[in-house]
Amino acid sequence: MAELIYDETGRLLFTEEMRREYTILVPMMLPIHMTFLTRVLAQNGFQVELLSSVNREIVDLGLESVHNDTCYPALLVIGQMMEALQSGRYDLDKVALIITQTGGGCRASNYIHLLRKALKKRGLAHIPVISFNLAGMEKNPGFRFPVKVYVELLGIIVYADLIMNLSNQTRPYELHPGQTDALVEAWTRRLLDMHLSLRRLKRSLAQITADFAAIPMNREAQKVTVGVVGEIYIKYAALGNNNLERLLADEGCEVVVPGLLDFIIFMGDHHVVDTKRYRIKFKKGLVSLLIKVVFSFFQRRLIGAVRTQPVFRAPADFGTIKRLAGGYVSDGNKMGEGWLLTGEMLELIHAGIGNIICTQPFGCLPNHIVGKGMIRAIREDHKDANIVAIDYDPGATRTNQENRIKLMLTIAREKLQNQ
Repeated sequence: MAELIYDETGRLLFTEEMRREYTILVPMMLPIHMTFLTRVLAQNGFQVELLSSVNREIVDLGLESVHNDTCYPALLVIGQMMEALQSGRYDLDKVALIITQTGGGCRASNYIHLLRKALKKRGLAHIPVISFNLAGMEKNPGFRFPVKVYVELLGIIVYADLIMNLSNQTRPYELHPGQTDALVEAWTRRLLDMHLSLRRLKRSLAQITADFAAIPMNREAQKVTVGVVGEIYIKYAALGNNNLERLLADEGCEVVVPGLLDFIIFMGDHHVVDTKRYRIKFKKGLVSLLIKVVFSFFQRRLIGAVRTQPVFRAPADFGTIKRLAGGYVSDGNKMGEGWLLTGEMLELIHAGIGNIICTQPFGCLPNHIVGKGMIRAIREDHKDANIVAIDYDPGATRTNQENRIKLMLTIAREKLQNQ
């Protein structure tokens, strides 16, 4: 066991010695993105393992570890980590945990403190918890990267967003079942084995798009297209939304899920907006402006690649989504997913995808406002919008959730037949 070192506030640090000896456990959210992330960390000297368990014990352990009024995503992430720690698969004297922090007003920034409290409660306070963030919070001497790693992280987000977008548009129509998943795996391996240079990114994005377009598809097949929006964890994580994408696929739908790039650019954008609204010194928003500009540039590269193949529908860029949301909610609304959630619903509708599932944790007040709270206003302007809000919570029954989703799909199928 490495020597335990604490900072002046009493926080246990993740040290250089721990970097060499400890296994870092990463909670699952986006499978393609997280696979890339863990491999990049492993290539830079970290021992990393991605948690993939989805059993009911996770919910029970989450309820035991944190207050039942805590956000459902926190309960699941902490429960998944606790399940891993008590599984016997790891040396508890040589294991660390990692969790994200946004630094915003959402309770998500405090999940890390709930996790440490849960560890202390179980006599595991000697396990270090690493904060993964872009806001400079909670620095650790053993969790630092050279600039090239940040470049690689930028690259994997762009590649993963593209692969997720294309595979969702290809899988429902493939003539040979499994071909899309095989191509996803092949490109994932290829990208992990190559140096993620931004110079070759444009060429690689075009090649990935061409390979997915080459998959034999039956585009004449009529499919109900369903957009999935909502709180970031519940929207993406199968553990959080009861494997919603699989349910929709089994119902014969094409699933459309907005990429992670939008959320990252949103995080940079609202800090820039703050400097204008609250007269904060411009230099304090300079890093956020840089994040917004850089990620927006590469998002446009991604969109350009998708547009090279007419068979695919390209997503809208961040600026377009922000303009669409502007008629409904202020760009100063940033709690939870803020105006971005409203904008994502509008972007889907403008792309011809009127069937939308808005996923949200039951106790997330901000997303109830910008998600469920905006549905009526959106429907008033878009009469054909078929939107259903689904709450996820330890006490919510899966049967009720699925019945409401299937009712929405029934309406969608009737509209498709009439068209």
